Amino acid sequence: MKGLHLHVDCASGAAGDMMLGALIDLGVPLDVIGHALDQIGAGRQRLRVTHVTKSGIAAIDIKVDTSGQIAGAQRHQHAGHVHTGHPPGEEPAHGAGDHAHGDHAHGDHAHGDDAHEAHAAHTHAHGLRPDDTHDHRHAAAGPEHGDHHHAHGPTREHAHYHYADIRARIAGAALTEGTKRRALDIFDRIARAEAKLHGTTVADVAFHEVGAIDSVVDVVGTAAALDWLSPASVTCTSVAMGHGTITCSHGVLPVPAPAALEVLREAGGVIADGGVARELCTPTGAAILAATVTSWQPAPIGRPLAVGWGAGDADLADRANVLRVVVIEPPAVAADVVWQVDANLDDMSPELCGPASDSIFAAGAVDVWWTPITMKKGRPALMLSALAATPVREAVIAAILRETTTIGVRYAARERTVLARRTVEVATRYGAIAVKVASDGASIENAAPEYEACAAAARLHGVPVKLVYAAALAAFDGTRAGG
Repeated sequence: MKGLHLHVDCASGAAGDMMLGALIDLGVPLDVIGHALDQIGAGRQRLRVTHVTKSGIAAIDIKVDTSGQIAGAQRHQHAGHVHTGHPPGEEPAHGAGDHAHGDHAHGDHAHGDDAHEAHAAHTHAHGLRPDDTHDHRHAAAGPEHGDHHHAHGPTREHAHYHYADIRARIAGAALTEGTKRRALDIFDRIARAEAKLHGTTVADVAFHEVGAIDSVVDVVGTAAALDWLSPASVTCTSVAMGHGTITCSHGVLPVPAPAALEVLREAGGVIADGGVARELCTPTGAAILAATVTSWQPAPIGRPLAVGWGAGDADLADRANVLRVVVIEPPAVAADVVWQVDANLDDMSPELCGPASDSIFAAGAVDVWWTPITMKKGRPALMLSALAATPVREAVIAAILRETTTIGVRYAARERTVLARRTVEVATRYGAIAVKVASDGASIENAAPEYEACAAAARLHGVPVKLVYAAALAAFDGTRAGG
């Protein structure tokens, strides 16, 4: 399954636990996810994985034990009823709009029978859930989560994790580089949306303690699963958002949830109504999609190899409340059209090129590169080029205009032919190394060890990366000759 194409179907919306459940159902080993949770101090024991049936569809249901706190995490006490940053995250009926968020601090938790078998108490002011989901007993417009009720008062103290603390914990953890990059990208997207909608700064965004634990498990677990799969590309036609209104401390607000909508707007995502009068896509679900989908379009031609289903907690009247992920093996040789976006830059510091490339990739670019050029009056300069599929072209252009000093770009359609790609693992004296293989199914076969895997093994064994790289190629040649 590794190194192939993933297609995500979001007919019932999207949420962090739904995506994680689908990836586990797809075949991602639980140890991969558990190891990542251990490394950030959340602990694999928090993850509850069960098999359920939703309207006749067998799926994986994920619950997070939010008791206690993240080991070694920095907690902050907030007193009073005013809180600038609000926690991004999910509610119990994921994919079914079970979010209630008020612009307020958060009180003690009185757990009912479901306690935090249901997903955590997240309260950011712009992810809302309709009142018809559960028995809501709002105090000061506070959220209810299944049978899990919150009391609010102006003098209570509330534990929060600041966004900067969570980000530092992930950045400093012994995670794979791919897991770390994906998790940080997802949290960054949520924080940017929250900050914009609250009219504050990213540094002021805070996560309620319970919501932080839940979100960290969903986000880091999903990032680890995706890193293990290392998909060559990911598509999603659109994500169902729901419609209608919700009443909360802000008064009447519209669905989709403003934070989820802002995340997808920034990423150039594609939304659909979904035909359900409730919130279907959570902010965390939107952020995972925004950070993962490389092209917002129907599934490509190919052979489906595996299918995974992740369950939301609520039951929908007209459909199964599930998210589906499909592994697709593309044809051996495929032709498609992408857009090449270029910009000439003669006044940009080289130090900014790396961060700019990262942002352009995050916007959905297939490739990004820099070319030395000479501009008018003999000035040395750089030409920035990026390849982007049609659905993300505008997001890529926006990232270039935002992250560089250019005042304009040019773009043109480019036809291309690409080989089918897959990832295999080979055993070397330095451990297992992932090798990306491109082939037409006949005579052409190119193989290249994954740099990050080689670099990690080199650091662990204290040897040059080139030795690990050579060992991986030799091991791959050996398996090919033997097979």
